[in-house]
Amino acid sequence: HLGRGILRLAHATTAQLELTTESRPVCRRLADELGETVNLAIADTGEVTNILQEYGSSAVSGRNWTGQRTPLRATASGKVLLAWADDDMVKQALAGELLEYTQYTINDAAALEAELKKVRHHGWASTVEELELGLNAIAAPVRNATGDVVAAVGVSGPSYRLTVDSFPEVSPRLLYGAREISARLGYFERRPPIDDE
Repeated sequence: HLGRGILRLAHATTAQLELTTESRPVCRRLADELGETVNLAIADTGEVTNILQEYGSSAVSGRNWTGQRTPLRATASGKVLLAWADDDMVKQALAGELLEYTQYTINDAAALEAELKKVRHHGWASTVEELELGLNAIAAPVRNATGDVVAAVGVSGPSYRLTVDSFPEVSPRLLYGAREISARLGYFERRPPIDDE
């Protein structure tokens, strides 16, 4: 049993290393393009862990989120990871004592369910001052070769720069980056066949 556990851990470490390596150039380009901080995050025992961070030109003195664990329901990356997770992970996100990080944090099961439905529909998630006042974020799913959502790539910035009005302009660029990382991991989207007229 110990050997199997070590093997599983080694596989997880290798997968994470590949994820970081393949994501870095795309995250760096996104940070340059968007001028804000770009993070890559994974779900980790009921929370989000940021495993990579690149700074944009506008991020003068940004906080280093690498290695930081944040709540799934209060971050854009967390919402992405929850939107494509199994029911147990969603239940777990709403279990126990739910801290209210700001007055905008989602603490209600029905509200979270509605939010995750919206995320699946749009293909990206956002948070508006839900983890920290003055901080907004958008995130998109990263898929592995089998199509599973294994990470989220997100951009965060001050709410006066990364405004809600800018989300429709920023989200397609982030989605493009997420698809590029996914392709580097071996995932290729199946597009519906085009009917010949």
